[in-house]
Amino acid sequence: MKKSILATCLLFLLYLEVSAQTEFVLEPSQSMIMTGKGTGQDANINPYFGEDCYGIVKNIGVRPFTIRIQQTGNVIEEIPIEKGETKKLKLLKGYELYLDPYPKGLAKARVDYGKIID
Repeated sequence: MKKSILATCLLFLLYLEVSAQTEFVLEPSQSMIMTGKGTGQDANINPYFGEDCYGIVKNIGVRPFTIRIQQTGNVIEEIPIEKGETKKLKLLKGYELYLDPYPKGLAKARVDYGKIID
């Protein structure tokens, strides 16, 4: 019984850990890597790390910001995202996803991932 309760508590805490990492507040001029560097270095957990996937970024704040996709230090694409907008981006293996706020005001974002189904 005690083991069952402990296991349930651990699963619940794990769920909170993963789900709590999907919303971010970005200070002005603070660039943040979302995923691409690996365990312990990414800002949130990509369940599809190591394979092609979709990155889904929603602007949940009142200020626009920029999504940047890089690979080995080279910028692949920069995409502006306005208030309330959602962007679905194809992230190939080895791509890094960054969020870059503009210099004025805080930006808020929600980041999730989706599997590419062929």
